[in-house]
Amino acid sequence: MTTSGPADHDPSPHPGDPSDRSDTEGLLAEQLMRLTRRVHRIQKHHLQERNLGVTPAQSRLLRTLAHYGEPPRMADLAARLEVVPRAVTTLVDGLEASGKVRRVPDPTNRRVTRIELTDDGLASLRELHAARRSAVEEILAPLSGDQRTALEDLLDALVDGRRGGGARTAPPPGTPARPSDPPCPP
Repeated sequence: MTTSGPADHDPSPHPGDPSDRSDTEGLLAEQLMRLTRRVHRIQKHHLQERNLGVTPAQSRLLRTLAHYGEPPRMADLAARLEVVPRAVTTLVDGLEASGKVRRVPDPTNRRVTRIELTDDGLASLRELHAARRSAVEEILAPLSGDQRTALEDLLDALVDGRRGGGARTAPPPGTPARPSDPPCPP
């Protein structure tokens, strides 16, 4: 009978060992969560500096509104934001009270209400974009140009759910292409 000695049992994970992959994925998940919290914290700071009186959720709704060629229905906004319609109603109520959006009747169906940006909403949107650019500059400051390009490609693959950086697929007709910042009117 042979017995195993200490040299025969190496407790460290070996390349390709499933536990090694699990540890790596756990670390990646933790880093992504930490980065997400950092991004939110920095964006919130830059928003507060501009004193716009807009919450992060309201700023997201304003940015989403700017993607539409014509004022969307509340249901369209809820679907695009991936929230329940009641959440959109609450956001629109707050933005309407501050003069940044207004409810307008649908010209072809009087039962439908659409939401459009006001001039004040467009001005706020320009400020939001400036705050976002400042936040992005702060977050990406440690990266070189090549690292930023690589990060953009990796994030595109993660956001779009593609493997290996394949070609992007077009969104369904009538929906905004990407949640990136649209051009702001002057």
